[in-house]
Amino acid sequence: MAGPLVRGTAIACGIAAVAGLGIGIAVGKPAQPDDLQSARLLPEDLCARLGDISTLLPKATTARLIQTGSTELTCAVPEPTAASLTIRITPYSGRQAGPGRSPFVPAEVARQSFDRKPWPMVKDRPYPTKLDKRAGTNGRDSHVAVLVYRGDLTVQVDYAAYPIDLVAAQRAVQVLADRALWESK
Repeated sequence: MAGPLVRGTAIACGIAAVAGLGIGIAVGKPAQPDDLQSARLLPEDLCARLGDISTLLPKATTARLIQTGSTELTCAVPEPTAASLTIRITPYSGRQAGPGRSPFVPAEVARQSFDRKPWPMVKDRPYPTKLDKRAGTNGRDSHVAVLVYRGDLTVQVDYAAYPIDLVAAQRAVQVLADRALWESK
């Protein structure tokens, strides 16, 4: 009686081993760290390359953009004024996609980040662009933000001022975002 039971168990174990090997090959191996593309390095003087921002700030201000960060760069006006300006330039790296799937490339990861922002799209732009603008009460605390995506980069420009013409501010932040994309190459 023990002979047929042992033989049946051995056959079942052999079938399970072959099935496990087949499933393992079909699923594939997970992405290794060497398979993932790293994020690009941005220039150390990127904020200085963006040009003159004095027209966006009050006349008595002599502020300039200060660059912080190493992977994601932030350019901001550090002095407190009646206007605030922040530019975030984010280069994306590859990411694991899961067992059996090839890793996401940096452009796919950047696109996913861009798509997550619920802002409305801006038409007739050379790069995919989203815009958020809010006029405060009586023109106070108005805010304009733009998010631009190209390749493995996203650039978000946030601008708030009092008083502010939203149409002119929208044009200004779009120009700054495009300039940041260009200078990030």
